[in-house]
Amino acid sequence: MLTRRDFNVERRPTWCRGCGNFAILNAIKMALADRNLAPHETFFVTGIGCGSKLPHYMKATGYHTLHGRALAVATGVRLANHGLHVITVHGDGDGYGEGLAHFLNAARRNVGITDIVQDNRIYGLTKGQYSPTSEAGKRTPTSPGGSIDRPINPLALALAAGATFISRGYSGELKHLAWLIGEAIDHRGYALVDVLQPCVTWNRSYAYDFYRERVYVLEEEAGYSPSDRDGAWRKAQEWDERIPIGIVYRDETLPAYEEQISVLRDGPLARRPLARLGSAQVEALRSEVA
Repeated sequence: MLTRRDFNVERRPTWCRGCGNFAILNAIKMALADRNLAPHETFFVTGIGCGSKLPHYMKATGYHTLHGRALAVATGVRLANHGLHVITVHGDGDGYGEGLAHFLNAARRNVGITDIVQDNRIYGLTKGQYSPTSEAGKRTPTSPGGSIDRPINPLALALAAGATFISRGYSGELKHLAWLIGEAIDHRGYALVDVLQPCVTWNRSYAYDFYRERVYVLEEEAGYSPSDRDGAWRKAQEWDERIPIGIVYRDETLPAYEEQISVLRDGPLARRPLARLGSAQVEALRSEVA
């Protein structure tokens, strides 16, 4: 059986002391170890940002891509080899700003990707500009008079787009977050894990003191069912005084995108021998282009 140590590397994270990304890194290791998923059985795709450096700090196969393009690349990886557990790790700016269109399309297509978004409500790597999830009125270097933009609601957007697994975690609740990520990995289609990740350097308004007083675990809420879509919509609207964490919505009845592609039913493309075209097939292809 695997343990968290099986994913350790000598390189130390360069994150700020107290950053919520440390907990996310440990939670991912815990989730993979609990499922006995070896490093070669997973594939991490990351964008640009503080948290997107995560594959550097654990033993895993990882691929950095362009800002906002993590889900697009992850979709290609999943279709090329759906035998891998494909996991994206990126921030709220990368996932909900530059990558918003890819987020909505991955959700509606139900591609088998675990999408972990480190939602610190700020652009941390570039020194504190407001992000798509920052509150209206946020004062930053790019909005000295206060942002006039209203924040997006990732959970509501995912639900409206047709996502089949929608959840929110909090990096201050490590064991719950590890469980949540594991449930997302087990899901057959697209799974969103929006993680409330305090940025102790550039967004102290939403650090641990703010969340500690407000978050509550949905799984401990009497009578709540994540299969209730209307109930999920109401939970997605909760903020300020009470903030739910846990599985907001889950539907296991819909097939994943890759399950519906006939050419993939014979197994992952990456494991098949390359087809050799005969001269007649080559000439036929040339005639179609001519």
